[in-house]
Amino acid sequence: QVQLVESGGGLVQPGGSLRLSCAASGSGFSISTMGWYRQAAGKQRDLVATISSGGSTNYADSVKGRFTISRDNAKNTVYLQMNSLKPEDTAVYYCKARIFRIGVSYENWGQGTQVTVSS
Repeated sequence: QVQLVESGGGLVQPGGSLRLSCAASGSGFSISTMGWYRQAAGKQRDLVATISSGGSTNYADSVKGRFTISRDNAKNTVYLQMNSLKPEDTAVYYCKARIFRIGVSYENWGQGTQVTVSS
């Protein structure tokens, strides 16, 4: 079983920054695409950013120029650097990974971490 564990959420003032981390743990697996999604209260879960194993990135228009996704393949960890945060960025942030293990490919989600942007 491969687990994804997020960290780094919290309360921040508008204009502030946070860095989220998501680490995959387990044995005998590899990961292709990793990504961050968010779900605000009462809304659907939306894509924030994705990154391929080769480092190609994709961002939602709402976060372009403010958020940066990166990964450390040796640590099976993906990061989301969030700058110039706005109240509308408030949500539970989830990481997702495409995992390959014992000949099987599947997607796995983390448990989520709360980000609140408020003065």
